[in-house]
Formats: sequence, structure tokens, C-alpha cells
Amino acid sequence: MMRARVPLLLLGILFLASLSASFATSLREEEESQDNPFYFNSDNSWNTLFKNQYGHIRVLQRFDQQSKRLQNLEDYRLVEFRSKPETLLLPQQADAELLLVVRSGSAILVLVKPDDRREYFFLTSDNPIFSDHQKIPAGTIFYLVNPDPKEDLRIIQLAMPVNNPQIHEFFLSSTEAQQSYLQEFSKHIPEASFNSKFEEINRVLFAEEGQQEGVIVNIDSEQIEELSKHAKSSSRKSLSKQDNTIGNEFGNLTERTDNSLNVLISSMEMEEGALFVPHYYSKAIVILVVNEGEAHVELVGPKGNKETLEFESYRAELSKDDVFVIPAAYPVAIKATSNVNFTGFGINANNNNRNLLAGKTDNVISSIGRALDGKDVLGLTFSGSGEEVMKLINKQSGSYFVDGHHHQQEQQKGSHQQEQQKGRKGAFVY
Repeated sequence: MMRARVPLLLLGILFLASLSASFATSLREEEESQDNPFYFNSDNSWNTLFKNQYGHIRVLQRFDQQSKRLQNLEDYRLVEFRSKPETLLLPQQADAELLLVVRSGSAILVLVKPDDRREYFFLTSDNPIFSDHQKIPAGTIFYLVNPDPKEDLRIIQLAMPVNNPQIHEFFLSSTEAQQSYLQEFSKHIPEASFNSKFEEINRVLFAEEGQQEGVIVNIDSEQIEELSKHAKSSSRKSLSKQDNTIGNEFGNLTERTDNSLNVLISSMEMEEGALFVPHYYSKAIVILVVNEGEAHVELVGPKGNKETLEFESYRAELSKDDVFVIPAAYPVAIKATSNVNFTGFGINANNNNRNLLAGKTDNVISSIGRALDGKDVLGLTFSGSGEEVMKLINKQSGSYFVDGHHHQQEQQKGSHQQEQQKGRKGAFVY
């Protein structure tokens, strides 16, 4: 009997060993997939909700499902809408507050209110300083037109669901792609509600004959002209006191805060080779979306998903439609590898400050040095004296956006110094 049990025991040990190895491998794979939890690649992070020949609607995967580090964004989603020239997005309502920003092209947005009230907005990306944007309250029926005869319309929406982290769009229409939500009621409810027989209701509202292909449809120029008469601009003609604009020959950034939503909206453009110097936001978690172009981004944050004094750099090469999240207090630097422009949304924006770690103005390190005992503090903070630190800081005459090119010799020297810093507690670990 003992001889019979030995092979079984060996098999059990081998099974447990293989199971342990498999579990360890899956953990390593999970860790590897989270090497950069702040980066959402456009190729595999967007889920298509609807698509036809006239355009598409797609939503970015949930932030909190990408990483536990982003769980404070569980109540926020990104939605992208694109449509061909002279098209209409059919009437719908969503169970979310929507903040809509035009990335390219122009749009006529119609909000339908009770008591036969409608609001018309003409939105465009042509504003050289700030693309038009509009807030759509949750549950408001709206429809959207691309009135341009040649240019596609591209819109990005920050959605704030009111029911749960999923977004639900309720379309009145019944198309080849989906049924009207009105069809889900029992027959006697629409009959009593419309004071009509169900056969007539079904023929007028839901019949397959005459159905549209989907929720994005073609619209003729006469209908567009009629809508355009009612449309008005939703954005201010000039910058208000709430706008914060900075810029130079290397780039420009405009930020605007919607206090009611506690959200910051930003528009940023950078010339190829420009560097947005290291900086961080005090409270806001910034969701950065690439509209056009390419950029290299480096974010410094705690090493691993734990409380620690060790840090590491999270790097990404960004291109069109990529998304990158910048948590509050995490230092970040962005270098344009081509002409590039971004749309940004900042969560927890009220009373938020942007703090720069380099450059001539708004530099918090030089602010320490200018305090009464600041140079002594800098001397204790860094390896050099306070005077040496201030001299180094003052070498950069530019602010915010600077020339990102530097001598190859300096780059090699900096890389050597970084190698020496590896593994040191509190240092940047690459």
C-alpha cells in the first residue's frame, strides 16, 4: 500500500509546484501590465459603442479597472464622438453629466428642455486660444449636427455618471442598430399614454420600414440651414477672468475651471522640440488626451502601489487619441516630439494650483530660496549650498515651455549621474 501511495504523493507535490509556478507567473504578468498604470494606449483602451459609415461613438475603459491607483476616477469616463460632414446624432439622453469639448470641426448642439424650451449652441474648434465646450446636464435630451460640408467633427466628452460607473445612452429612435427604449414598455402603457392603438404607435414610431441605419445619420443642407439660424456661440468671445493663459514661442496653455462641476478644462499646444518643464498640480487629477501629434511624457510617482519613500519614473510615448493621467502632486514633464496639442480635464479643480519645479516664474524651488532663511533650507535640502542651488535655478531664463534640445555631452553626463542614483531610497528609480 505504501508503494502505491508514493507515486500519488509525488504527483500531488508536482501538481502543487506547477500551480504555484503558474500563480507566480500570472502575478508577474499582472505586475508587468501595470508597469505604467497611467497610460492608455489608443489601440486597445477605447471600446466602440456604435459605428457606421457616418461616424462612431466609443468610450475609454474605466480608469479604476486599469489600476487601483486611479480609483478616485471611478466616477468619471471619457467618451469620444466622431461624425462625417452633414450628419446628425439622433436625440438621446444619458445618465451622466457631460462636459463636451470640440477637438476639430464645428457642431450645432440642441438641448431640449421641458415646456417646449430649446437651447441652440454653435460650437467650433476654430478659436485660436480655446476650443468651444458645453455642459449637458444629466437626463437632458440633446442632438448634435455636423453642419460642415467638408470637415469631420471630433468631440471628446468627460462624463460623470449619476447611477453607477457605467454610462447608458437612451435613444428615442428605433434603428437597425438598436431598439427605442420606448419599445420596452408593455403594450397597454403606450396605448394609454398616446391615446392610440398599439398598431398605430408601432407603425409611426417603430416600424422597420423607414428605419435609419443607426444613431448617426445623414442630414440635408436645408435642414442644417434651418438649425443654423437658431444656433448661437456657447463660448465667450474674449477670455474671462476665470481663464488662465500662459505661452511663448515654444507652446501655450489655457485653463478654465467650471466651479459647479469642480472640473478644469485645458487646451495645450507645443512646438516640436519644446519641453513643458517639470511641474505638478496641487489637487487636480489631470486626464490628458492627445488631439494631434506626438510627445514623450515622464511622470514621477511612488514605486509600486504602496506607501513608500521610493520613487520611479513612468514614461510613455504619446500619439493621437492616447490618454495619460497625471495624479495630484505627481511631478511630470512633457516633451513634444512633433507639433502636438492636447485637451485636458482636471478633477478636483477648485482651489487647485500648478507648481513649477524649474523655470524663471512660478518656480517653487526658487520661492524657497527667496524666503528669509530659504538659502539655508536649500543648502540642507540639496548637496550644494543654497547660493549654488539658486545660481543653477536662475540659469533658465524661460518659463513653462522651454527649448527641449540640449548638448549630447550634457545628456550623457546626466545619464551617468542617473545610473549612480539607482536604488537609492527617495531617488528616482528608472
